[in-house]
Amino acid sequence: MLQVLSSSWALMLGMMLLMVGNGLQGTLLGVRGDIEGFSPFAMSIVMSAYFVGFLGGSRMTPTMIRRVGHVRVFAALGSFISAVLILYPTWTDPWAWTFMRVIIGFCFSGVYVTAESWLNNSADNQNRGKALSLYMIMQMLGIIIAQALLLVADPGGYVLFVIISVLVSVSFAPILLSVSPTPAFEATKPKTLREIMEISPLGCVGMFLLGGVFAAQFGMSAVYGTQVGLTLGQISLFVSMFYIGATLIQYPLGWLSDRMDRRQLIMIVAAVCAVGAFIGMASGGQYTLLLVSAFLIGGLSNPLYSLLVAYTNDFIELEDMASVSGGLVFINGLGAISGPIITGWLMSTFGAGAYFLLIATLLVMLALYAAYRMTQRASPASEETSSSYAPVSMSSSALAVEYALEAGAEEDESSEAS
Repeated sequence: MLQVLSSSWALMLGMMLLMVGNGLQGTLLGVRGDIEGFSPFAMSIVMSAYFVGFLGGSRMTPTMIRRVGHVRVFAALGSFISAVLILYPTWTDPWAWTFMRVIIGFCFSGVYVTAESWLNNSADNQNRGKALSLYMIMQMLGIIIAQALLLVADPGGYVLFVIISVLVSVSFAPILLSVSPTPAFEATKPKTLREIMEISPLGCVGMFLLGGVFAAQFGMSAVYGTQVGLTLGQISLFVSMFYIGATLIQYPLGWLSDRMDRRQLIMIVAAVCAVGAFIGMASGGQYTLLLVSAFLIGGLSNPLYSLLVAYTNDFIELEDMASVSGGLVFINGLGAISGPIITGWLMSTFGAGAYFLLIATLLVMLALYAAYRMTQRASPASEETSSSYAPVSMSSSALAVEYALEAGAEEDESSEAS
């Protein structure tokens, strides 16, 4: 891990600063929307717009890179991010914010694709898995730090938005000054969603359901906090707990994943995660229970994403990884777009407690479907399993998912050789 850090510290530092900016803007908008009098449903549309843009960016960025190169795409998208962040407090209208969130989502997706291609280029077959692990840790650390910055200034003013814009701008310096030329993407023929569904029904259904769970965490947790009357400091810690849990629980579950039927582990993890959501529903606003709920939901749903990637990888060939990873992220994005909208409607109709209702429902559905799939297909024998578990964040692009697939396969091959 230290060897990976020494060779890619500038890229990791830049990505951590970028995630500080992205993590802070999501929480800040949830708080600022309440100050401006936006309804939970209006905020759900704003939050959903990010994932619309993210989905578009993941599809279009490789083409842009092939045309003008990594550095120009990275710099252009970064400039748009900084500009939009400054515009948020000057144009406080739900539809204006929705439009700006589409732009922000598109640009962040493109920035992730570009940075992840540099990361992959700087890693070799022996340390690609470690590079991905470190990349995920930096992402989570950035979002956690972002929540502390929420307390630095008044969310009703301009200062926090300026801080985010500065952080994003500064993050590009270590990245652009340290990267080496990277080969352009090769065009790959994507598999249809039906083909991917035939390869791994559980992978597809699970990715869609988890999209809604992740979007509720990333987009609506601060909105929920404002609706139940949490203070700014309490909202900061509440949101942080989702990502603290994700960082701490990812690796123990990864160890288990390589030693048991992944469908069984997916079923158990989804069920326990649903219990975490039920704790939140039954908390009655009691803050300690809300923190426990957030820790369990974040700590278990994020590894579920990596588990589904690893499980799908058990049934695909190396040459199909690029097309399958793109399809999985697209399916996840569809769930992420619908998640905040349904959450916002439920909160506006049934009250703030309904925030946890959607999360619990989606996770129960995933646990039940995993149990059902165990009756439809035999588990692959350990010698037939094509990959080891490789951690990957739900906020990453399809490129990171592809690299996680490749890293898992390479790790498995190296263990067999030894």
